[in-house]
Amino acid sequence: MLIITGHIAMDPDKVDEATPHLVALMEATRAEEGCVDYVLSPDPSRPGVVCISERWETQEALNSHMKAPHMAEFQSKVAGFGVTGMSVTSYEAASETKLI
Repeated sequence: MLIITGHIAMDPDKVDEATPHLVALMEATRAEEGCVDYVLSPDPSRPGVVCISERWETQEALNSHMKAPHMAEFQSKVAGFGVTGMSVTSYEAASETKLI
C-alpha cells in the first residue's frame, strides 16, 4: 500500500474557484483501478492550503493515475489558481491497524 500526503498552497481567493475542479479530479480518480482513497480538501485553519491524502494498492496504479487524462486536465488548470507551492510525499505501508 502506498500512502501519499501533502498540500497545495494557492491564492486563498481562488480556493472556491478551484473546488469544482478538485471534486471532479477526486471523482475520476476514485474510479481508477488501484485507488483505495483520494481526497483533496481545503484546510479550514490555513487559508489557501489544500491538503492531499491518497492511498494506492500499488506503485503501478499510482503511475497510471499520474498519466490519466483527468490528471493532465487538472494540471492544466492548476496554474490559474495562483499556486505558490506544493509538497507531496509517498510512503510505503507494510501493515494497517484500524484505530476506530
